Amino acid sequence: MTNEQRLTRNETLVLTVLRETASPQTAYQLLDRLRGDGLKAPLQVYRALRSLSERHLVHRLESLNAFMACNHHHGEHHHAAVFLICQTCGRVSEATDPALDEALASLARRSDFALHDAAVEMRGLCAECAATRDEEAALA
Repeated sequence: MTNEQRLTRNETLVLTVLRETASPQTAYQLLDRLRGDGLKAPLQVYRALRSLSERHLVHRLESLNAFMACNHHHGEHHHAAVFLICQTCGRVSEATDPALDEALASLARRSDFALHDAAVEMRGLCAECAATRDEEAALA
């Protein structure tokens, strides 16, 4: 059975909005978008987000206090999620790296720590914003 089977109506609504939205959304932004679908209380959104997070279908971006749909299948092995956050346009992309997974697991072992999951948030410029900045600098 996949993680998307047996989603509640509210979970399906929240996941659909997150998949259709280019930028991470706060719970209140989700609530505003879903009021017309019958979601009226923040608790409804938070419950859906918690369940979707537990199924690895959405990720919480701690620094933004916002959520985004997961763009890849984690499977049985829970990869460290790396979020690349553009400081200009706000676009967020998700990446994984087996070498990072191993480095984090090794660090946890050396620290006698039972690693559950890991997320790394990186800030900078996406390729499009970096190119625009370079073009503007060349014209100046």
